[in-house]
Amino acid sequence: MAIWLTKDSKVIVQGITGSEGSKHTRRMLAAGTQVVGGVNPRKAGTKVDFDGTELPVFATVAEAIKETGADASVIFVPPAFTKAAVVEAIDAEIPLAVVITEGVPVQDSAAFWAYNVAKGEKTRIIGPNCPGIASPGASNAGIIPADITPQGRIGLVSKSGTLTYQLMYELRDFGFSTCVGIGGDPVIGTTHIDALKAFQEDPETDAIVMIGEIGGDAEERAAEFIKANVTKPVVGYIAGFTAPPGKTMGHAGAIISGSAGTADAKKAALEAAGVKVGKTPSETARLMREVMSAA
Repeated sequence: MAIWLTKDSKVIVQGITGSEGSKHTRRMLAAGTQVVGGVNPRKAGTKVDFDGTELPVFATVAEAIKETGADASVIFVPPAFTKAAVVEAIDAEIPLAVVITEGVPVQDSAAFWAYNVAKGEKTRIIGPNCPGIASPGASNAGIIPADITPQGRIGLVSKSGTLTYQLMYELRDFGFSTCVGIGGDPVIGTTHIDALKAFQEDPETDAIVMIGEIGGDAEERAAEFIKANVTKPVVGYIAGFTAPPGKTMGHAGAIISGSAGTADAKKAALEAAGVKVGKTPSETARLMREVMSAA
């Protein structure tokens, strides 16, 4: 069992012929992902060879869905064209769109998210500026390395790509059901709360790791959701305990204003909701190992 991405997911790649798209398509195929084709209007009707696996290139997402039955798209297109690519995926009503692209203008992200809402939210958007989603041993959509961890019963949701990989590695002796990198931009399609809800409802996820970071109030809102709705153990980490106030730290969304958005404020909110919070990634992994060992 996994959330949103399973061994049966049929994945297309928007931007499959570009350098990043082709590189990571090859990686996804090696991980066992059912990549069934790609989209590039300028190269429609051609095929791309990936070590003996030939994948068709289509003009549109709608055509790719019609011909292959695809139910997920991974988007590797330049920032200037990302809005159009996501809107195309939404129009085709593909159930899952994973937007890897970094540097997407915030107004573009806000525009395609509002468009998705207006269209009835038939497409789950993950990202932009994210590593994607991986269900170890089943499927991998994005840039998360497939060999860090085996399948298991921990769910992971994270704003940070590198911390996603670190926690996957440190908890590899337990393994993961699904790892979701939601991205750190100010406007993103899937939130901590969305993932927490899905993991709570997944019968094969026993515990949840939630990685946040300074800036905004997403983690405080997640804490309220956990307190009201999540019965499974949650362990958390907030990146940025030593960040100086008023400075932009890494992600565009990681800006502290006054006392709002600090790591300590987020830690306090999560602990009030019953979440164990580590001060370092390794301490967070240790807390989760204790939870899993006691289960």
